[in-house]
Amino acid sequence: MTDAPVELRIERWSKTGEGIATFQGRAVFVAGAMPGEHVRARIQGDGVLRAEVLEFLATAPARRAPACPLADRCGGCDWLHVDDAEQRRAKEAIVVSTLERLGGIPSTDYALEPFVVSQPMGTRRRAVLHPVKGALGFFGRRSHELVAVQRCPALTPKLEALPGPLADVLAGVLKDLREVRLLEAGGLVAASLHLKDRARPKHEAAAQAARDRGLVDAVVLVAETGGPPVSVGDVALPDDGLLSRPDGFAQANRPVNAQLVDAVVAWMAPGASDEVLELYAGNGNFTFPLARQARSVTAVESTPVSVALAQAVARRDAVSNVRFVQADAAAVVKGFVAEHKRFDQLLVDPPRAGCAGVGGWAARLLVRQVVYVACDPASLARDAAELASHGYRPSKLRLFDLFPQTHHVEAVMAFARDQGAA
Repeated sequence: MTDAPVELRIERWSKTGEGIATFQGRAVFVAGAMPGEHVRARIQGDGVLRAEVLEFLATAPARRAPACPLADRCGGCDWLHVDDAEQRRAKEAIVVSTLERLGGIPSTDYALEPFVVSQPMGTRRRAVLHPVKGALGFFGRRSHELVAVQRCPALTPKLEALPGPLADVLAGVLKDLREVRLLEAGGLVAASLHLKDRARPKHEAAAQAARDRGLVDAVVLVAETGGPPVSVGDVALPDDGLLSRPDGFAQANRPVNAQLVDAVVAWMAPGASDEVLELYAGNGNFTFPLARQARSVTAVESTPVSVALAQAVARRDAVSNVRFVQADAAAVVKGFVAEHKRFDQLLVDPPRAGCAGVGGWAARLLVRQVVYVACDPASLARDAAELASHGYRPSKLRLFDLFPQTHHVEAVMAFARDQGAA
């Protein structure tokens, strides 16, 4: 491939949030560029072609000045240069086109419900920071190089100015840390310090200092070498009826997550006789709202921290119709199939890699409806195709902007079993 600069016209968005141009009949991915723009760039690579923009010859009307001075380096928000209306239009187009191109599911096969928007900034209540030269920072754009940050406007007001002062307090132990995770919930802030080795008194002292300075309400020390976590304060934060910890999973955008939960429960609308199977249940984000309507919910989750939090909520609230299973989803489903177990509905909220096998699982468990929560369009498309091949047809799709200022979007798709399916 030539090293000489070339002119490219950006034609469309890729599912990874980059602009796509065509050069000599091949697709070229151009980070930082958007459809309608004309750039001078240098193409790199021999397999997948990527281009570095050297100059914008013509810009799109949707381009704007980023709201963060680190936007050109930090990898946390890759669409700060894209106005909010174009972000929503593009996210919808990416999901719909990926379903059609990769999953063979045209948009005429389902109803597309209104996009659920987010406040543009100050929404992220979770963050993963890494030590970098005496500071804390995020990974850079498309790299493992770290960018030090003092404050981050994408974070909630309680977290926005925390990275700088927290790094100062932890200065004596930063070299011992792999990462620092932050979580705000219930008006409180907790941090987890992920250690390269076991926890020592100096780490507890640093955690206590962060509390004494009023930076956080609690800290948990998590050792890579194993052993039980060491808590300094109560790290299980109240979270809209749930409990969440920084070393577990919680959705990053609290207001939009509330709408996501409401939509999933409304779509499933379990009756008093329904038995629901929920895979990748986390700490009970959907579990407990579903349990208020269903006869029973079997919630499967592999992460011990999340299961322990959900079980604590069930005990606290005397919830008796939820069974928690801490195990791999595939292993659990295979066991249920062997036992000839049946469920009425299936809810799946997998990680980015998706849920390979979901179509066969649904068919063997004889569920009448599947609701799939996806954070990756390609995984959704592949799994939607598999569900369709087993007699589950898509009925509706809705997108939730859990991650404004990025190309990421949460999608929920419902599938109903064909009447004639075996």
